[in-house]
Amino acid sequence: MTENEIARVVVDAAYRIHVTLGPGLLESVYRVILKRELQARGLDVGNEVDVPVVWDGVDVGVGFRADLIVEGKVTLELKSVESVAAVHKKQLLTYLRLTGCRLGLLLNFGAALMKDGITRVVNGLPEPSHP
Repeated sequence: MTENEIARVVVDAAYRIHVTLGPGLLESVYRVILKRELQARGLDVGNEVDVPVVWDGVDVGVGFRADLIVEGKVTLELKSVESVAAVHKKQLLTYLRLTGCRLGLLLNFGAALMKDGITRVVNGLPEPSHP
């Protein structure tokens, strides 16, 4: 599957979950249910995937944990907040650079309507250079 095909499945699953449960639950609840829903649809889903940060060729340890990585191609960052801040989008872009994924979806289950809680982030920028 391409990144866009995966994204369509993810958005459909997120919409179904949001319509059924509504906003207001903890992010961890949505993460567990979304993982199960995507697996039921035949997708490989990594949960809280450790992603190391490498500096000057040295692994400095786990840099973060990606909420979900689908088929090794699409990174999902889940939120359950009143509104998404610019820092959440920047965070996801950094995750994309570190994982090598090209597409990320920021899914805010706290939005009144799921369609308003979906942000696509594309990793099209060059890797940062180190002096």
